[in-house]
Amino acid sequence: MDKKNALRAGAVAAGTTLMMLLMSSPALALTPDDGDDPGPGLSVAETLGLYVVAPLALFAVIAGLVMVLDKSKKQS
Repeated sequence: MDKKNALRAGAVAAGTTLMMLLMSSPALALTPDDGDDPGPGLSVAETLGLYVVAPLALFAVIAGLVMVLDKSKKQS
């Protein structure tokens, strides 16, 4: 890809991102809607477990299953 095409692609991507940001409405999270019933927040340990430990454990299980169940012959 030459520089002109790369510049054009970058400009289109930047323009699209900018338009999406400008046209999106704010979340208005400070004013609760009717029927909102937020639950209790997560503790630090629960947050780390949910967003760090669980994905790493899932990755380890999947990778382990792939290695154990690999049917190809090992190269020597």
